[in-house]
Amino acid sequence: MSSTRAWRGSRWVTGLLGTLLAVLSGAAVWASWRQTDTVADVVASSTETDAYQQAAYLAAAEMALLQASFWDPAGEARRRIPEVNKQVDDAMARMVAVDDSPDRQRSRVLKQQHLNLGPDIAYYLQQIDRHDQAGARRTLKTVIEPSYSRITSRLIEVQTERLAEATRNQNAARDFSRRLLAGSIVVFVLGLAVLNLFGWSVRAHRRQMTALAAIDALTGLPNRVAFLAAAGLALTETPRAEADGAKAAPPTVLLVNLDGFRAVNDQLGHGIGDRLLIESGRRLAGAVRDDDLVARLGADEFAVLLRGRSDSDEALAARLTTAFDEPFALDDFTVDLEISIGAATAQPGEQVTTLLQHADIALHTAKLDHTGFHRYTSAADDTAAARLSLLGDLRRALDDTGQLILHYQPQIDPADGAITGVEALARWQHPVKGMVSPGDFIPVVENTSLIHRFTDLVLSQALAQARIWHDSGYRLTVAVNISAHSLLDARFCCRVATLLEEAGVPGEMLCIEITESSVMRDPAVAIEALRRIRDLGVRASIDDYGTGYSSMSYLKLLPVNELKIDRSFVCDMATDASSHALVCSAVELGHNLGLTVVAEGVEDAATAEALREVGCDLAQGYHFARPMDAEALTRLLRTEVSRQPA
Repeated sequence: MSSTRAWRGSRWVTGLLGTLLAVLSGAAVWASWRQTDTVADVVASSTETDAYQQAAYLAAAEMALLQASFWDPAGEARRRIPEVNKQVDDAMARMVAVDDSPDRQRSRVLKQQHLNLGPDIAYYLQQIDRHDQAGARRTLKTVIEPSYSRITSRLIEVQTERLAEATRNQNAARDFSRRLLAGSIVVFVLGLAVLNLFGWSVRAHRRQMTALAAIDALTGLPNRVAFLAAAGLALTETPRAEADGAKAAPPTVLLVNLDGFRAVNDQLGHGIGDRLLIESGRRLAGAVRDDDLVARLGADEFAVLLRGRSDSDEALAARLTTAFDEPFALDDFTVDLEISIGAATAQPGEQVTTLLQHADIALHTAKLDHTGFHRYTSAADDTAAARLSLLGDLRRALDDTGQLILHYQPQIDPADGAITGVEALARWQHPVKGMVSPGDFIPVVENTSLIHRFTDLVLSQALAQARIWHDSGYRLTVAVNISAHSLLDARFCCRVATLLEEAGVPGEMLCIEITESSVMRDPAVAIEALRRIRDLGVRASIDDYGTGYSSMSYLKLLPVNELKIDRSFVCDMATDASSHALVCSAVELGHNLGLTVVAEGVEDAATAEALREVGCDLAQGYHFARPMDAEALTRLLRTEVSRQPA
């Protein structure tokens, strides 16, 4: 809301600046135009005055020469009369040309009157040349002098008018110049005001942009830049406070990740995903103190900066976790989310990047161990480095098919001991470390994007071996464990179909094993995926049954073919009544639902006999056979065939 008000304020200021600048520009243009007209008027008035003055002067000079020539017919005055007469004509022509007044006709009349005197002047000069003094005197006194007197008087009169007009224009120009000077001062002051206002607007806009650059646009929380700045400041304040003698707790960073958010975002759309992020930010901010800082670092990762606390980080983590116990109601969807938290406390001299790296290591550990919360310790560096090294080796192993191999454990019918299927188990023959335990690398690969390549490789090898056995006359169902990431991947079913086609294996020879927990991450998506798998003819099995949610409502909806009872119930069912009862219940439940029941972890003959008695369909464990490579299992199959009666 505050950013909206700031944006509207910026628009208002921008509009005001634009209006002021437009007014000032218009005023400057008008002033320039008006000043140009005023100067033009002054110049025109001066030009007209000069033209009339020149004509009057030359007319008077011509009259003086005519009078002088009467007394000295052969003198200089007589010789100059034609030249001066021509100058008077030119002056009057110029006078007519520059006169743009409404009574311009007067200048034309004066010019014509002078031209009309031409014959009289010529006759007068002829009289002088004939020495007709009396005639010349009459012409001069009765014709020429009266005419020149009228012309000269009229020229002086018009000249006086033009001079008065020029004076008025000059006065007007002087007054306008004073007003223009005053206006220029006003414009200058307004210009300074506009510049100051513009500068203020720019600074306000810069402050707004700086504030927006530190805010996550979606959630309104501080973003990564703001969090790093606050964490850096907290790291510098701690030693400063200690130097002043105050006891200051070092800052702690909690990294919070929304487990399962990406699946929600992919399945329900980005609109629901965005609303989920907004609500998650609100819940996190509501669970901390006012002094603590909650930020969104990106995607589904948040961070909390603790600047020193009275309670433990574990207590805060518990409050943050509790904040997500309540489901998210978004339109017609109800979404359940859990969070994983990694905590790290700054050590003396530690940088922000190091502190965040430690918190990220703790978060990764919390996700791998499924503990929800983990605190970083120095020992975690070695563990994290080992995991990173293992992950790098695993990437290379996926490119080298000779390292990742499959062992197969037979699944036996307790009634007759026949091998009806096998479970494919991944093994990693590391070129340096030797055989790497699945417990070491499977959890690592399940939390990375490598899980898809790994699953495809296992499926490809298992189906290729199933084809070899099929061609040799052994029709075995091959079971492969599938992680939640793979099951919930929208492309998984298509990849299975492609691998089946490439191997030339019918779908019923493949069984995918999934855990209850992987189904419960997103039941709707999981059920749809299992239905598509079933359409391929592929069997599906609930692995480790009894250790997960064991939701009866979902179990009846799942399109699966078998239940696989966890070894924790099977291993002591021959000696423990409770375990025996649970296994019996599971077998009965599976049969009532039309499912095949498989027991794993059979270690002795007594357990095998107990399973046969309760009607369990299949069993596997060390009592029957350990996991073995394909060649060893093929030899076992040949031995079994040879024992069968002819």
